[in-house]
Amino acid sequence: MDLKSLFMGLSFAAIWASAFTATRVVVVQMPPLWALVVRFGISALIAIGLAAAMGQSMRLSRAEWRTVIVFGLCQNALYLGLNWMGMQWIEASAAAIIASMMPLLVAFAGWAFLGQRLRPMAVAGLVIGVVGVVIIMGVRLSHGMDLRGLAMCLAAVVALTVATLAVRNAGGGPNVLMIVGLQMAVGSVALVIPSLLLEWGREVHWTPELAGALGFSILIPGILATFIWFRLVTRIGAVRAAAFHFLSPPLGVAIAAFWLGERFGWSDVIGSIIVAVGILMVQLARVDPAQPASSSATRRTAGRS
Repeated sequence: MDLKSLFMGLSFAAIWASAFTATRVVVVQMPPLWALVVRFGISALIAIGLAAAMGQSMRLSRAEWRTVIVFGLCQNALYLGLNWMGMQWIEASAAAIIASMMPLLVAFAGWAFLGQRLRPMAVAGLVIGVVGVVIIMGVRLSHGMDLRGLAMCLAAVVALTVATLAVRNAGGGPNVLMIVGLQMAVGSVALVIPSLLLEWGREVHWTPELAGALGFSILIPGILATFIWFRLVTRIGAVRAAAFHFLSPPLGVAIAAFWLGERFGWSDVIGSIIVAVGILMVQLARVDPAQPASSSATRRTAGRS
């Protein structure tokens, strides 16, 4: 892996982990679904405008449109919709830990439903990752974690798993920023009616803190992180790119503790490290050492051109 890919992966992991803290700031002051409609709508306008200025086109292949629709509905509307609703009642660090289970769930679902073979290291990683989650959530449940928020965040990570499996070969291409913008637009439109039905009449408490957190969510996780992800998948392949998720548990807990002052106990430290080790084992077990990352990414890109 080259230094640029390493930097992109580390940047993506840090941004992805910090998004939960920004989300927590937003959802306690603004209805979460309406906040996502605004976030996705503005992100879509910015990304599509930039893409058009760069000469990118909306004339996408069938596979690219599938990516737009699946990611727009499953990742944006379902995953983030449920996640943001759940984070009204649970802490940012807890939501980050739950969401970080995605690589573990992808590996398990691939084995259970798609017949994908798991190496012994992957099986061990699954077990270790689950143990880490149980350590963290067991302590938090004993301290009164809200079950509504927990259930919504669990449902959210299942939706993200489905999206990841459905478009597991999606990468970059000449229209990557246009794809990012279009899938944001799909998410915004999909959440308009649920927001009106569930959040009509709820107030928005505009503060500089809310404006800053919402702006951060729009520009950094919303556009930049998604763009980095697609480019990273193109450079090194989806499996190697997903390995960077192992950094999300400790980073998510640390950022929430630093920014929001959330509780930072030994169970969080030990559990997040255990989850990180489990995720890393699962992802490393899926890497074929005989297959260079560049050739895998090249084939993926060539297949869509």
